[in-house]
Amino acid sequence: MAQIRPFYALRPQKGFEARIAALPYDVLSLEEARCEVEREPLSFLAIDRPETIAGQGENIYEKAGRLLQERIEEGYFAEDELPGFYIYELTAGGRSQTGIGALTSVDDYLSGTICRHENTRADKEADRVRHVQACRAQTGPIFLAYREREEIGAIVQDHKEKAEPVYDFTAADGVRHRLWCVQDVEEIEALYDAFLEVPRFYIADGHHRCSAAVSCALQKRKENPGYTGEEPWNFILSVLFPDEELKILDYNRVVKDLNGLSAEALLERMEESFLVEASGRQAVIPDRKGCFGMYVQGCWYRLLAKEKNADPVEGLDVSVLQNQLLAPILGIMEPRTDGRISFVGGSRGLAELEQLADQYGGVAFSMYPTAMAELFAVADKGRLMPPKSTWFEPKLRSGLLLHRFD
Repeated sequence: MAQIRPFYALRPQKGFEARIAALPYDVLSLEEARCEVEREPLSFLAIDRPETIAGQGENIYEKAGRLLQERIEEGYFAEDELPGFYIYELTAGGRSQTGIGALTSVDDYLSGTICRHENTRADKEADRVRHVQACRAQTGPIFLAYREREEIGAIVQDHKEKAEPVYDFTAADGVRHRLWCVQDVEEIEALYDAFLEVPRFYIADGHHRCSAAVSCALQKRKENPGYTGEEPWNFILSVLFPDEELKILDYNRVVKDLNGLSAEALLERMEESFLVEASGRQAVIPDRKGCFGMYVQGCWYRLLAKEKNADPVEGLDVSVLQNQLLAPILGIMEPRTDGRISFVGGSRGLAELEQLADQYGGVAFSMYPTAMAELFAVADKGRLMPPKSTWFEPKLRSGLLLHRFD
């Protein structure tokens, strides 16, 4: 049984939401983030990525905390006077997904009721811990999924039909964002009770933010041995979506060299595990599980894995590529830390794969998207996927909902 809690959200004052809302801090490169902050100084990226504006020698985390406080004092943000849930709808490409902004429990994460499917990197988690501590707030929500329940959908739809959204704007990338506040006591209780029937939540995106929130809570517990469990820092800022509304995009790979091989030798080595078909300049978009595209030296190839594996982790396409090609042939033994490999979200398109492979003199791989059912199967077994197995679109915006705990 998983629990959600209403909360007093710190959020943009009406009229500033479109200017403040920003893509998650880890989606953009530093240069891309700098350009966005230059274009829109109120962008939340200035707080989420304070290195974009910090002076030489300035502590970036202290900079983030000061800037958030300044923007509160200047009237750009205000905290709701009543606790509530928040209905958050994203629409892109003719498809909508609607989640519930709420707090989830650190204890549910520790018990496995909130399931993860990826490991985190210590350096990235430490970065977010310092950011949360300096801001005294969780500034980016965790993207959670749950198995769809009709009663939750009915409550959400009823509220959307009878109430006006507090925010309704379309971002520069074409994604429309609408947010409703649910502060009626009966509606809050109805949503709370409906979610009690949901056995588990699954982290779709935001593993490092989630781990950082948990680490901060555990540190607070050490500092406050008489804690009750109800303190605000015992909860995690989250937005929860039904699985049937979510779409996972491909998460592609680029390796910066051929590990000392010629393109011909690479193709020859691959034929042990894959059926290889040349496609010339025609980009290969994998059309089914077990199918991969490969781009090297100006040419595309369609790869089909010769063997299938029923194991929920080893049978993932990302595992097949890693175990049968990236590791044994290209020498990528630890993709989480190897600087020779980079990962490109499917929303950036295959042209970027070609550009990067040509730039590096390496090789790129287009992937078939991981399915939600595969994510659930891995997490339900308490196991972990290889890094960068899933890419969810559209992305939640940071800066629309903040959870202050100090």
